[in-house]
Amino acid sequence: MNRSKLTLLALTIAACLVLDARAQLDLLPSIPKGTISLELQPLVTGLGAPLYGINAPDDPSRLFILEQKGQVLVVANGSLLPTPALDIGSLISLGSTPGVHSFNPANANDERGLLGMAFHPGYSNSGSPGFRTLYTFSTQPLGTGATYAAPNGATQNYKTVVNEWKISPTDPNVVDPASRREVISFGKNANNHNGGTIEFGPDGYMYLGLGDGGNANDVGASHIEPGGNAQNLSTPLGKMLRFDPLNPALTPGSLNPTSGNGQYRIPTTNPYQGPGQVPEIFASGLRNPYRFSFDSRPGGTGDLILADVGQGNIEEINRITLGGNYGWPMKEGTFLFDRAIGGAAGTGANSPGLPLGLTDPISGPLGTLQYDHQDGISITGGFIYRGTLIPELIGMYVFGDLALKNNPPRVDGRLFYADLLTGQMFEFLLPQFAGGLLPNGETLHGYGQDYHGELYAITTNTPANGTGGKVYAIVPEPATATLLAITAIALLGAGRRRRVLDK
Repeated sequence: MNRSKLTLLALTIAACLVLDARAQLDLLPSIPKGTISLELQPLVTGLGAPLYGINAPDDPSRLFILEQKGQVLVVANGSLLPTPALDIGSLISLGSTPGVHSFNPANANDERGLLGMAFHPGYSNSGSPGFRTLYTFSTQPLGTGATYAAPNGATQNYKTVVNEWKISPTDPNVVDPASRREVISFGKNANNHNGGTIEFGPDGYMYLGLGDGGNANDVGASHIEPGGNAQNLSTPLGKMLRFDPLNPALTPGSLNPTSGNGQYRIPTTNPYQGPGQVPEIFASGLRNPYRFSFDSRPGGTGDLILADVGQGNIEEINRITLGGNYGWPMKEGTFLFDRAIGGAAGTGANSPGLPLGLTDPISGPLGTLQYDHQDGISITGGFIYRGTLIPELIGMYVFGDLALKNNPPRVDGRLFYADLLTGQMFEFLLPQFAGGLLPNGETLHGYGQDYHGELYAITTNTPANGTGGKVYAIVPEPATATLLAITAIALLGAGRRRRVLDK
């Protein structure tokens, strides 16, 4: 056989191998276009890397937006206030080696920084021990140590922390920077898989989702063998945690025991209380639960819905229940996973329901809420819609994906919705943008939800130190009102009387 024929044969074999690899990765049907059209109306622009938005209890006039670089911003009556409510940029700075063990705001892929925020349910009640109390979840220097060290005696490069704060008694748009109290913290070796959400459940306890410790395949210096962190009950990593973050001195009548560090209480109804088990664990088997939310608005079920970021192939949506094990790293979605192989190649056979004892993603008669990396690279969890502007969306789970394309750079975030009863997923129609894609390659970093259950898409096309961040109000298309009118409905309550903090 001459050289030209050998070359042609080699190229043909290589092409077949590439096509075969792509076919192997195309494990699930593509998410189809849905029938719900949205318009995204810019509410705030010129931010860096915003990633979350919530309202304070009983306050329809304000939306609090988190900037990854350490700022809590306030949108009041539809306008961004000029001064952040809180700026912890100096607190989350981790040293003099940017990009190594320090949050680097110039790196769009850095998973550290200010990641989560929650208001205590008693925030607006002067008779509650949680009056004017809020919490943040962020990364920060190790300092004097962590409540839970990274496993295996691994190097503790930094920690993730739940901090408690008090709002100023004289200005509800300012957090008292001197009021910080560290509640619970977790030593970290790797820079990624920090989770990000803290939220209070209908039971009044705080829920916190932690990633498996970082790296890939639940393997590395700070990962327990055999089996990895997410399946090991001696570490909080890869788990959903539940605890009462208030200072135990404020709840002397509680039957829940005080934590070892004396800063919070642990519910006696948590499922793992045996020797060597972490008593804060509510559920296990998670990889990187970046975003979750409770369906706790009027009309809601109270369910805890979590989007778990996948490894090489599968992104999934789970309903989290007490004692549930969601499979990682034994499974990725409904597919078996082999840690020894790892990466995209580690995804094995589709095995819904097996092994026994593991909980698969939410499913219904028409499908399962999971998708492969033909539709995105990193799931961005959101909220079950309980607003009024888009009636056909009520009860649907609104989520998305960070980006359709990964490198270089990450671009084209996507907006999806899911029917939790049928197991179907759909892509929103965005007719205002060319090709139905977010403009300028914007990635979807998160969602926000206001007092009335209306939602906001939070995007950026720059790192945290840039100016490409936006907060969009999600409204029906064609828009039935101007942004001013939407703001009046969503943030002011369209004439509803605003409640104020007790003086």
